[in-house]
Amino acid sequence: MTLFKRTPIAPLDYTRRLWMRAWVGATLFFLYAPLLVLIAFSFNDSSRNIVWRGFTFKYYGKVFENDALVTALGNSLTIAFLATLFSIVLGTLAAVLLWRFRFPLKAGLEGVMSLPIVVPEICMGVAMLVFFARLDWPSDLPWPLNLSAITIAHITFCFPFVTMVVRARLAGFNKEQEEAAKDLGASDWQAFRDVLLPHMKPGIIAGALLAFTLSLDDFVITFFTSGPNTITFPVKVYSMVRFSVTPEVNAASALLIFLTILLTTVALKLQDFSKATA
Repeated sequence: MTLFKRTPIAPLDYTRRLWMRAWVGATLFFLYAPLLVLIAFSFNDSSRNIVWRGFTFKYYGKVFENDALVTALGNSLTIAFLATLFSIVLGTLAAVLLWRFRFPLKAGLEGVMSLPIVVPEICMGVAMLVFFARLDWPSDLPWPLNLSAITIAHITFCFPFVTMVVRARLAGFNKEQEEAAKDLGASDWQAFRDVLLPHMKPGIIAGALLAFTLSLDDFVITFFTSGPNTITFPVKVYSMVRFSVTPEVNAASALLIFLTILLTTVALKLQDFSKATA
């Protein structure tokens, strides 16, 4: 029987690993401890969020009894779904365009595409508000600040993220595979569908998750493009926490966290399944 012995670690390397693990652990604790506290206090049997009175599920029931909160959550999910859907299409096509073709002012187009990523959200929100206020065609009335305006604004700043992720995925693609498919009789659409699209699929999934998350938790741009009769979940939570943070708000936020984790898990499982069947 062969015995495998560990390679001895030098004291200096051991100290570096220890400090690195401690640093990573402290960073993860700093990032996720507030979320764990929020979830824990969503089960608090007290109207005061800072005092623990006992364990209860009643505030989760109150979340679904609060019609305004449920409507706001439904609006956020609807906007996030539509923004993600359009962002996938626009972002993927833009990534293929910038990756495949050469044309004049391509560098300028790439810079314009990255503007929604680097421009501060407050500037983006004001710009969107001014844009919809001046958009009075075909009637003389400005564009109504409702779900459509919020969705258009979210698509505007979400699809460049999809473009960035998908184009990074395309950087490692071997173009000879697509050329070989065409040599074997595949049309341009068949080569795109059967060769290029499967290669882009992990990037598309990652971009979709990023776009969905950005749209779902956006507050600043939504605040500027939403009217008095259109309230999303972040705006509604903000209006509630201005007075106090109640366990009802914690319960609604915890449900949103659980939903995000569930969608992420499903997307990763689908990605692993696509790799296994490829």
